[in-house]
Order: sequence, then structure tokens, then C-alpha cells
Amino acid sequence: MNNHRLLTGLLVAALWSGGVCVVGQTRRVLTMEELFEIAETNSVQLRPSFSAEEEARREISVARSKNLPDIEANLSLSYIGDGFITKRDFTDYQKAPIPHLGNTLGIHINQPVYSGGAITAGIEMAELKSTAARYATELQRDNIRFQLAGFYLDIYKFVNLRSVVENNIEQARKVLEEMRARYEHGVALQNDITRYELLVSNLELQLVKIDNTLTILNRNLAVTAGLGDDTEVVPDTAILDKSLPAAGEEWWHEAAESESPSLKLAQSGVEISKKVETLAKSERLPKIGLQVAWSLDGPILVEVPPIDRNLSYWYVGVGISYNLSSLYKSNKSLSKSRAATQTAIDKLDAARENISLGVRADYVRYMEAYEELKTQKKSVELADKNYNTTSTRYSEGMALITDMLDAANSKLDAEQMLVNARINIIYYYYKLLFTSGKI
Repeated sequence: MNNHRLLTGLLVAALWSGGVCVVGQTRRVLTMEELFEIAETNSVQLRPSFSAEEEARREISVARSKNLPDIEANLSLSYIGDGFITKRDFTDYQKAPIPHLGNTLGIHINQPVYSGGAITAGIEMAELKSTAARYATELQRDNIRFQLAGFYLDIYKFVNLRSVVENNIEQARKVLEEMRARYEHGVALQNDITRYELLVSNLELQLVKIDNTLTILNRNLAVTAGLGDDTEVVPDTAILDKSLPAAGEEWWHEAAESESPSLKLAQSGVEISKKVETLAKSERLPKIGLQVAWSLDGPILVEVPPIDRNLSYWYVGVGISYNLSSLYKSNKSLSKSRAATQTAIDKLDAARENISLGVRADYVRYMEAYEELKTQKKSVELADKNYNTTSTRYSEGMALITDMLDAANSKLDAEQMLVNARINIIYYYYKLLFTSGKI
């Protein structure tokens, strides 16, 4: 058994020196809110959302630019070959010399006046897409914050579990020393010592696993928040003393209805689909614009023989265009747009239902966590009492080693479950914040 303990000690030392503890790490005590603020500016996972939001904002300017006049300018130089003249039956061929240098210069301006609502609807749809991009960013931000909250609380839980296991190791070693003293006096068995040494070895291995888990959690937390790889986040110990709101379930439902990014995003989808309907309807309306044009062409080829001079003219007028094919094409696109709108409405209803169910479940778990904490406090109290009683009886020779092992394991389990119960209250509170969109 001494060799087994030696190997366990070497394993612990190797793991501590081989990456579980990173030399030169910067320890930072951060509150949850401070962690959220750091992630807001440093998180790589948020950058695509910010970029998409900026892209959507620029799309508004593109849509508004369609209200500006369209200006076309053209300039061309050409070589014109000689022509010929014939009768209608292609007899009596005569060569027709033409000035060979041809030039064209023109400017055409069209100012949209009425587009059937297409331009206005396009601007409004771009604005809606920008709003949707903002809601998508909020949703991604909430996802990252809840992910960070999970890592943060897990770190806090395992730090406390580490303290619990260390305390149990210390107590177990004291009992082991007492057993060895009793063994020397012939009142304890070597098998009892062996079994308790195995308990200590298992606790030491559990401690190693906790340290490895903390290393992984810290790495995940640092990367997600955009902190340096050499940063070790230490949770604020005052988090369990934080006063949490005692709002009722109905308050959380109302908060989710007004704050949830998922609902806002789904609502934006409905509004965007309706604008697509408006655009489809605009295809069936005429387009009207003010037109101004100036042209300079040469030579004048409409005369025979051609006149080797430039002809300049300009005009101002109103242009009206109507796409006749829209009479039989737009119906199909309009039907598709209406179907898309109905799909968006159904998705909104489904999102509202899912969030309502999520709030209900999270609130029940939140209340349950308080009851669990009361139960676990009582369990720890009883487990401590049982351990102390069993330890006293064992010292007096009135209890077996199996009774000591059972009492020690019950005490360890109760203390670990108490740590989990305290963390669960905070976890389900942040889960409610996440589900309702208030994180």
C-alpha cells in the first residue's frame, strides 16, 4: 500500500508540473458583470455579429440612394464606312460616300418621381434588416453571456468542491494516523488501515480531476471572453451573498415578451416579409420619372447625301413606364411573399410558445433550487453529526471501519451537494435572465 501511495503522489506531482498549473498565469478576480463587459469588446464570437450589423446599416444608405437621379453619359468615336444606294430590286448600284469620322456625345438624367412604392418599401425593408441584425447581435451576446455564466459558476463550484475534498483528505489523514496508533497497540487491524488508505488515495485522485477540470474551464472562459491565454479567472466570492430578485413567474413572462431577442428577431422576420409583399405589389404599378437629356451626334446620316456636321438637341419631359408582363408574373411572386409572411408569423408564434415554456421551466427550477438548498443544509448538518458520532464510537471500539467509511462518504457527498445547491440558485437565476432576454 505504501508503494500505491507513492505512485499516487508521483501522479499528482506530475500532473501539477505538466500543464495543470500554468506557470506565469495572471490571476484576476472578476465579477460576472465585469466578465460580460470584457466579452463585449474582446470576444471573437461577437465580431461577426457586429460586422453584419454594420453591413445592414450601410444597406440603408444604398436603398436611400435610389431616390437620387440616374445620370448616364456616353461618348463614342467611330469609323463609318461608305454606303451604297440601290433600287428596291437591288439594281442600279451607286456608291454613297459618307464622312468617315463619327462621334456621339450625350447626357441623360432621370429623376424618379413615383416607383409604385418600391423605393420607399426598399428603404423601410433595409431599416428592418438593420433592426433584425441588431436583434441578432443581442441574441448572440446573450448566448455568449450565458455560456460565460456557466463557465464562471462551474469554476466557482469546482473551487468549492476542491476545498471540500481537501478538508476531507485532511480529516481522513487524521483518522488514518489514529488507526496506525491503535494498530501499534493491537486494537486495530491492518486491513482497516489499508481500506482507509484507499479512501485517501481516491480523494487525492478526485482532487487531481478537479484541478484538471478547473484548467479546462478557465481556458474555455478566457477564450470565450477574449482574455489572454495566461489569465486565470477567480470568481468573486461574494456572488453567493448577492441578493436576488424575488419576482413572481408572471413578471418573468412579461419581461420575456418585451425583452427577448429571439421574439424581437422573429417579429422582425414578420415585418420584413410584409415589406417583401409590398415590393411584389409595386411591380404591378407604373414608374414615373422626370427626364432631361442632351445629345451631340455627327455626321448627320439621315440625309442623303450625309451632312458632315454635328447635330445637337436637348429635351425635358416626363417618362412613364409600365411592365405589362407583371400582369401575369407578379401574381406568383405575390402569392409566394404571402406564404413567406405566414411562415414568419408561424415562426413567431412558435418562438413565443418556446420562450413561455422555457420561462416556466426555469422558474420552477429556480424555486426548486431554494428548497434544495434548505434540504442540503440539513443533510450536511446530519452528515457531520453522524460522522462525529461514528468517529467517537470507532475510537471507543464500538463501530467498524465500514461504519467510518460510510460516514466519511456520506459527509463528503452532503458537502458536495450543498456546494452544488448554492451554485444552482445562481445558475437558474441567470438561466431565467437568459431566457427572458435580460441577461
